Amino acid sequence: METINNILNFELFSLGEYTIKVSKLVTILLIFMVTKLVLWLINKALFRKYTTLDSGTSYALFKIIKYVIWVVAIAFIFENIGIKVTILLAGSAALLVGVGLGLQQTFNDIISGIILLTERSIKIDDVLEIDNDVVKILSIGLRTSKALNRDDITIIIPNSLITTSKVINWSHQSQKTRFRIDVGVAYGSDVDLVIKTLEESAYEHPDITNRDLVEARLMHFGNSSLDFELLFFSKNIFRIGKAKSDIRRIINKKFNENNIQIPFPQMDLHFKSKSADIDRII
Repeated sequence: METINNILNFELFSLGEYTIKVSKLVTILLIFMVTKLVLWLINKALFRKYTTLDSGTSYALFKIIKYVIWVVAIAFIFENIGIKVTILLAGSAALLVGVGLGLQQTFNDIISGIILLTERSIKIDDVLEIDNDVVKILSIGLRTSKALNRDDITIIIPNSLITTSKVINWSHQSQKTRFRIDVGVAYGSDVDLVIKTLEESAYEHPDITNRDLVEARLMHFGNSSLDFELLFFSKNIFRIGKAKSDIRRIINKKFNENNIQIPFPQMDLHFKSKSADIDRII
């Protein structure tokens, strides 16, 4: 027993008033291990199979708890070493002001991250449109969020950009979203046949949900064409570009079968002859 006490009280090094003993290192290690164990148990409890919370809520709650627990654990480690956290903060107040001014944008991102995690207006797997770029949220961190765009490229987004910019959340209220496809046909085409063909083209695609809400409309009398739009709902929000391409191929095929022409842009030019004026001068 005396040997163990001697080992624990063995001084590794000292710096002024502070002395680092083996016992303090063991305590720090225990604090670290207990913190990791507590976080593991909380993670298992929040993400268990039969939990009443959805994945986005569980993720946000776990992130907040994780940051709080680590702050408390670090405070305990400082106290164990002999550094008073309150004195440390008071003594470095002027330094913190300077650091705060220099890292203003970073702190802005951190506050925005806390807002995102607590407000939960944006969650994991939500599909967002930010600056005309459509992305799927993979993770929400304290300073930045990680997202995936439609080219399967990972994007790191500062949290302040999400909270201060106009963001369209396509997944916020419903798991399906309405999309549209624009198409023009030649003047003289049978409008009713065009509308029927467009709607049938949408019916054939497996990603289209709720066939009763599929609708084709005549929108404009264009310069060279009758302009239609096809409206439909789909749950395949993030990969909707592929679904739209497939529907356009079906439309083109059905248009050829029904002799419906998609016109080229046309412009009529009228030339005024000046031959009469030239003869009069001669």
